[in-house]
Amino acid sequence: QVTLVESGGGSVQAGGSLTLSCEASEFSVGDYCMGWFRQIPGSEREGIASSDRDGRTNYADDVKGRFSISKDNAKNTLYLQMSILKPNDTAVYYCAADKAYWCGGGWYSTGRYSYWGQGTQVTVSS
Repeated sequence: QVTLVESGGGSVQAGGSLTLSCEASEFSVGDYCMGWFRQIPGSEREGIASSDRDGRTNYADDVKGRFSISKDNAKNTLYLQMSILKPNDTAVYYCAADKAYWCGGGWYSTGRYSYWGQGTQVTVSS
């Protein structure tokens, strides 16, 4: 059974940094498509970054240049390094995965992914 467990969320002031982790079980993070999403109450879950089997990455415009997605195959963990955080980055952040090599053009769509973590809260204060 595939499980994804996020950690690293918390509260930070605007301009600060956080790194989220997503540890996978029964799933090889280095072999498949993985992504990070976020959701605020009353809104749809939005894709913010993805990473393919070959390390190719995609980012939403709003986080490009501030967030970085990476994988540590030895630890079987996906990361999201977030910097220059803004109050509107406040959300629950989710890790997602799918047993496809490439995330493709729909990398930002929730329907692209088969497996989800439970989410971790990130709160950015001004």
